[in-house]
Amino acid sequence: MTEILLLHHIQGLTEGVVTLADSFRSVGHTVHTPDLFEGRTFGSIDEGAEYVGSVGWDVMRGRGVAAADGLPDGLVVAGISLGVMAAQQLAQNRPGVAGALLYEAFADPSNFGSWPEGLPVQVHGMADDPFFGKEGDLDAAREFVDGRAGAELFVYPGDVHLFVDRSLPSYDAEATRLVVERSLAMLERLP
Repeated sequence: MTEILLLHHIQGLTEGVVTLADSFRSVGHTVHTPDLFEGRTFGSIDEGAEYVGSVGWDVMRGRGVAAADGLPDGLVVAGISLGVMAAQQLAQNRPGVAGALLYEAFADPSNFGSWPEGLPVQVHGMADDPFFGKEGDLDAAREFVDGRAGAELFVYPGDVHLFVDRSLPSYDAEATRLVVERSLAMLERLP
């Protein structure tokens, strides 16, 4: 089974993030869910963004990258929205990463260097999500996966952000079921 580092979104390590991790644990994967906000959760994206802004966006990404310290080679890095930035940085720069699961965000890989040839990755997001679909993440992901072996993009109908978190009003049960199913399929294909 695979060891996964799952980095939470801008509202913190919510019950919904833990539930998503549990869906992977239930089939035997080990999932690490570090609390990058040191016990804080926020009731809205704006409140979370205010906190991250006060700490510093680069500092927060650094906390996510540091969460991988001491974890073994063969690690799969995963992130939800805010957590994607650290997960993507790890995927592109940490030797021994086996794959990446990027939920509801994607940055042009040139922000972190270059994408390792053949590293499996899945990007999941909603077509009309005001952040993923409307701020360029979806376009960058489409360009990235085009013709790239091992790279998959899954776009879901809808216009909400943080749809994989069952503890939030934006939760979409059917889309999340597909995210988990497709993610597990990628994990099964890893050596």
